[in-house]
Amino acid sequence: MLALPDLFLLNPILDSEMEALTNMIIGDRLRALREQKKLSQGEIEKRTGLLRCYISRVENGHTVPAVETLEKFARALEVPVYQLFYDGEEPPKLTNLPIRGKSGTEWGSSGKNARVLAKFCRLLGQANENDRRLLFYMAQKMARARSN
Repeated sequence: MLALPDLFLLNPILDSEMEALTNMIIGDRLRALREQKKLSQGEIEKRTGLLRCYISRVENGHTVPAVETLEKFARALEVPVYQLFYDGEEPPKLTNLPIRGKSGTEWGSSGKNARVLAKFCRLLGQANENDRRLLFYMAQKMARARSN
């Protein structure tokens, strides 16, 4: 198992904060779409077959629905599934990522960087789920801080 520095002992706190934030984002978006369409939770209940109390729990960030449930919400709200995660009329534009292995200039494609990347992938594969979530959470925070 991957041993992480003492700094990561805060893992349960950060993990629960990240999960709560994700739950709230999904719930807030579902509520906003429902209210925008002037639908009640009862009407969503009839359209989806989900219990009203479950719909309330999702909207208030107490639970995260499965993908199949999100599809039910999307059908009930008469929106494409991507709009549950994206606030725009058109789907987000895909970035033009380089085709893997074509140019050979991507970081980690050769030499020392390739060895570092391979080691990182191996260690990340050995980490438990909570440690991986913590690492991704911290990476997001660092990326946001760097972009500001």
